[in-house]
Amino acid sequence: MWDRDLLSGQVALVTGASSGIGRACAEALARAGARVAVNHLPAETAEARSLVGSIRDGGGEAIPVVADVSTEDQVRSMFAEVVGAFGTLHILVNNAGIQSDAAFTDMTLDQWRKVIEINLTGQFLCAREAVREFLRRGPQPEVSKALGKIVCMSSVHQTIPWAGHANYAASKGGLALLMQTIAQEFASHRIRVNAIAPGAIRTPINRDAWSSEEAAEELLALIPYGRIGEPGDIADAVCWLVSDLSDYVTGTTLYVDGGMTLYPGFRENG
Repeated sequence: MWDRDLLSGQVALVTGASSGIGRACAEALARAGARVAVNHLPAETAEARSLVGSIRDGGGEAIPVVADVSTEDQVRSMFAEVVGAFGTLHILVNNAGIQSDAAFTDMTLDQWRKVIEINLTGQFLCAREAVREFLRRGPQPEVSKALGKIVCMSSVHQTIPWAGHANYAASKGGLALLMQTIAQEFASHRIRVNAIAPGAIRTPINRDAWSSEEAAEELLALIPYGRIGEPGDIADAVCWLVSDLSDYVTGTTLYVDGGMTLYPGFRENG
């Protein structure tokens, strides 16, 4: 549990925050003292309102904001709404993402485009608006050492190839260099940009991989640490990355994966 003073006075926007990792991040940021904008799609209004209510019941501040992150006009409107409500933005958690899986020879152009547009273009659009707001607002050293902080939610599959998921792996591989490039370009402005690469996390998007005992056993064979990750594991890493505790960290991917990228299949010499 993070102290409420950790992010006191700061404003955070979490995209794709109505469930899973995004919801855990929004809750953790609020507990750490940030005012939180909860991004969601229209179909997720009930879930977003529930999250906002829970944050408010816990003494935090939160608002719901609707936007499809792959649509430029909606992203611009969302940022204007957040700034209008809270005055500015200090933290962006670029979390919204989807999967649309298919064997490579069966994958449609629509499947390819949809995943790239949300997972990669959406992160570009949101990061661009966040950087613009950070530069517009200017330094607030009494609030944060950095001008602004962005966390891009990636995946171990920015490193590990994933047959049957070419669109998803490509989106995360592209995201790794997008993150590093933004970090390089704006480090002199004291804008910190990092990524988190989750491994297997117990969320609705991958329920089939852990919901049965047989599936969970197969998954655990890929995780040296011996357990499936929880959304809170990622949320804690986010809180650290957007706080002054990590002020000298930028352009880095933090793998939160229980050792999945250690390639456990090679533990016995392959």
